[in-house]
Amino acid sequence: MKISYNWIRDYLNIETEPEKLAEILTGIGLEVEGSEWWESVPGGLKGVVIGHVLTCQRHPSADRLFVTTVDVGKSEPLHIVCGAPNVSAGQKVPVALPGTVISKGNESLEIKISKIRGELSEGMICAEDELGLGDSHEGIMVLDESAVPGTPASEYFKVTRDYIFEIGLTPNRIDSGSHFGVARDLAAYMNLNMNSEARAKLPSVDNFRPDNNENPFEVIIENKADCWRYSGLSISNVTVSESPEWLKTRLRAVGLNPINNVVDITNYVQSEIGQPLHSFDADMIDGRKVIIRNLPDKTRFVTLDGVERSLSSRDLMICNEKEGMCIAGVFGGIKSGVTSSTRNIFLESACFNPVSIRKTSRRHGLQTDASFRFERGSDPNITVWALKRAAMLIKEIAGGEISSDVIDIYPEKIRNAEVLVNFRNIERLIGKKIEREKVRKILDLLDMNFLKENDQEILLEIPAYRVDVKKEADVIEEILRIYGYSNIETDSKVNSTLSYIEKPDKEKVVNTLSDLLSSNGFAEIMCNSLNPAVWYEDNSDFSPDALVRLANPLSSDLNVMRQSLLHGGLQSIARNINRQVTDLKMYEFGNCYFRKKGAKTSEITENFEERFSLALFLTGNSGKQSWNNKPGKVDFFHIRSAAEMVLSRLGINGFSLTLAESNKSYFSESVTYSINSQLLAEAGKISRKYLSMFDLEQDVFYCNIDMDLLLRLSGKNKIQFSELPKYPWVRRDLALLIDKEVKFTRIRELALKTEKNLLRDVELFDVYESETLGKDKKSYAVSFILRDDRKTLTDKDIDKVMNNLIRVFESELGAKIR
Repeated sequence: MKISYNWIRDYLNIETEPEKLAEILTGIGLEVEGSEWWESVPGGLKGVVIGHVLTCQRHPSADRLFVTTVDVGKSEPLHIVCGAPNVSAGQKVPVALPGTVISKGNESLEIKISKIRGELSEGMICAEDELGLGDSHEGIMVLDESAVPGTPASEYFKVTRDYIFEIGLTPNRIDSGSHFGVARDLAAYMNLNMNSEARAKLPSVDNFRPDNNENPFEVIIENKADCWRYSGLSISNVTVSESPEWLKTRLRAVGLNPINNVVDITNYVQSEIGQPLHSFDADMIDGRKVIIRNLPDKTRFVTLDGVERSLSSRDLMICNEKEGMCIAGVFGGIKSGVTSSTRNIFLESACFNPVSIRKTSRRHGLQTDASFRFERGSDPNITVWALKRAAMLIKEIAGGEISSDVIDIYPEKIRNAEVLVNFRNIERLIGKKIEREKVRKILDLLDMNFLKENDQEILLEIPAYRVDVKKEADVIEEILRIYGYSNIETDSKVNSTLSYIEKPDKEKVVNTLSDLLSSNGFAEIMCNSLNPAVWYEDNSDFSPDALVRLANPLSSDLNVMRQSLLHGGLQSIARNINRQVTDLKMYEFGNCYFRKKGAKTSEITENFEERFSLALFLTGNSGKQSWNNKPGKVDFFHIRSAAEMVLSRLGINGFSLTLAESNKSYFSESVTYSINSQLLAEAGKISRKYLSMFDLEQDVFYCNIDMDLLLRLSGKNKIQFSELPKYPWVRRDLALLIDKEVKFTRIRELALKTEKNLLRDVELFDVYESETLGKDKKSYAVSFILRDDRKTLTDKDIDKVMNNLIRVFESELGAKIR
């Protein structure tokens, strides 16, 4: 939310520097995320002055150029070469002096003293587009005769300079969602901490008077549950045109684009007090009735942006006697909007149910300034003030007459909340004893009325605009906010408790693996846990029936909780490749979410489960290219190595794992690691089908590790010391001719099952395929590491083991020894 320093000063008499004000705002809970100086003309016309053209002659060497002398208020006139066809002696013109930077779009030009076709040029006579004052470039700007040479152009054109705060407004602080709201908070703080007596004051509307009652309208609220208060009036014979400069400047300063004087005034009042307003073309209101109701499901309605929308029966609508005119609190309709031909308007100021507005806004994907305020809770007590304020401004700027009394329908008055606050709890929660007189002053500055008070507690009436203050802790937070967090001293005594964490410590394990992966060149990513449902629906790789769907999704692209880290990683890879970062090693820790089958317990959290996972991604080259290193492309064995590195780091012995091939369609080649029939990890090359979903052309390798299972397994591991082997190991190699479908994992399993005592490791070190070997045949070169921890192996021992292995390979696999 953008807040203007100049605008705040309309309601609060302050001289505090903007930079200091930014610190105060952050201190009272209105965090200033950014701030900058803003000027109504880009650049503020720095270095531009008013000049008087004394002489103007044709350039001796160029037919389209003129040589002029210009008085700019200095002792000597400047010589300036100008190419504008309308330049002539006697004119008052804007002149950019040497050193001035002229900006036009994305291009900028610094004015320098130079020679143009042999003639000295000491500045530039400017057109309006070169100064940011318009779009015309037909010739230089010719100013009024009364302009005084040497006057700064910023002074002549009345350039406004302002300081803009970008406030990160939290959802609960909509009371400060306006310039007056911010001024009100500042006044409370400054009154208490800076010896200021200033109080924020709104402009008076006491002079509001209807001119006649010739254009009355009837207002009917049919849905009183969602429309809590509705105020309106009509104004006749207005002239819809461009807004005055001061109004356009105010709106532009806070990022709003001027539209026309009527719409701009409603936006101005909204930014001023935080009350959204809407103006209707009164001549388009059939039956002279404004009816607040719900229309039938799937009713078609065209909004101001020209989009035809299908309404829900739960959408609150502002209607005339025949049809809908506006989606209440969200967006207007195209038929009843104010245009340049509008002569009569009906002005609306209302208070709606925030839940209804929020659901409608999300349902249609419409995020507007009005819905932003209504869905957080608007003040029902300011609808009439805002209406009168806007009507008086419209009458002043657009003319016309207020042609009806204020119509104010308030079916059931909203009572202000009452909160009982205990003085001892104030001290206990804040951690400091604050004088009771100061506490009372803070509460008074925050417009909280005292209903009852005794030595122990005080009963407060909370103003309606503080929709977030409902209980004692909220009031105490308000006291602390205005008192100042920095005014609470740090206690010299620190209390702590001893805690026992069951092994393994999840956070410690995650940090250990993060350090391991980062030191091996991986970068950590964090992706959105919200995904589009289309990624999982009709997909056997996942569990569509177990999708966790959002009740009120922000959009159709973010309507379910993720079931896998795969899609987020592929999105990240695509984003990086599109920005020419093609060699990537990434990892992500994150939860995946599932709805339990058939679970419908009273405790809603028991219907769902989270599964903690680790995902690894590889793509591109295996390293950076240099004069002494020519890296190759990453492949299946790189991702497999990374997976086994993670498992090994937590003490998972490869001999205890069962290896197989994954049946998931997102892999084109893969390996799975299971233990006791539970899938621990899977790794492989992503299939072309999945890559095409994210417009990826280069190969991507992916590994997913079930961290919940890995943590349970690592918790059972015990680190034991064992002495170094006393006896040497022996390596023997076999070349096995086998069928092509036989996997190395099968050979490894058979070997470890056959020889459990002496066999320490089995490795594949060569694969050979050729037609000479026979149809559908291949040759594996496999090494076997043998060692006896009790003695040195003899040839007899070794031969016995190898013969057993050969026998098993021949009988089980049909292998032949080459």
